[in-house]
Amino acid sequence: MVRRFPGIHAVLFALFDAEERLDRGAMAAQLDWLRAAGAEGVVVLGLATEVGKLSEAEKRHLIDWAAEGRGNLPLGVTITGNSVAEQGALAAYAAQAGADWLILQPPLAGSYSAAEYLDFFARVGADLTLPFAVQNAPQYLGRSLSGDDLASLAARCPSFTHVKAEIGAGDLAGLVALAGDRLTVLNGRGGLEMTDCLRAGCEGFIVAPDVLPGVLDCMARWRAGDEAGAEAAYAAFLPSATFAMQSLEHLACYGKRIFGLRAGIPIHDRAPALRPTEAGLAFARRWAGA
Repeated sequence: MVRRFPGIHAVLFALFDAEERLDRGAMAAQLDWLRAAGAEGVVVLGLATEVGKLSEAEKRHLIDWAAEGRGNLPLGVTITGNSVAEQGALAAYAAQAGADWLILQPPLAGSYSAAEYLDFFARVGADLTLPFAVQNAPQYLGRSLSGDDLASLAARCPSFTHVKAEIGAGDLAGLVALAGDRLTVLNGRGGLEMTDCLRAGCEGFIVAPDVLPGVLDCMARWRAGDEAGAEAAYAAFLPSATFAMQSLEHLACYGKRIFGLRAGIPIHDRAPALRPTEAGLAFARRWAGA
């Protein structure tokens, strides 16, 4: 039986030192903090990991470090690349390193029909030994598949078992209805519309560490049947999530700093980057202490 991964997963920030090199010590501290916070899974090489700034060697380093530091948490690896061969090679490396599941991201070279992306994912998926998701994030990637497209892919690939969505609750409800029991639907977007997404049938979230404590609190109350408490927990982290999720660049700048302030980890940027302002830092300090 194919394993499923519902629940609350934390996607790692890429942490750099003052010379813009990946900081292994800071990455290890991040993983320690996530485990202590109660994360139910770890994901690496997602959009919050600023994967577009990483070399192939650095991607492999982060996979190895995440596998070493995740403890007993399931590890998901987002697979990027502009060819079937490129994604296949990274997926094979992740599987060998100990990943439990994979998230295939649409190639960013060019813009094509849904049929072309379906064939691409089916070819990559045909050689995978792990269950996999497709990332459906039109707001951030400019590419997406419809619910019917995803159902078609599930019929072609038995190991395609999850959708990593980045969509609003209304659209999510339609996706869940089409997915049925075939696909586990997880959402992102920093936990925005979390309680409505849960009402729509979302089975979990993949969020950056800056909002993880609030998302975990909301989920715990929801699972306990405390809807009012879940709404209160959502309301408590919503302003911080709204601040950080204005764009991916904003998340990498300020969401990372909110996390860094909470975890006691110095934050350095890798160029090109959105540079923090004094006003933005003041807001980040406020939300870090909230």
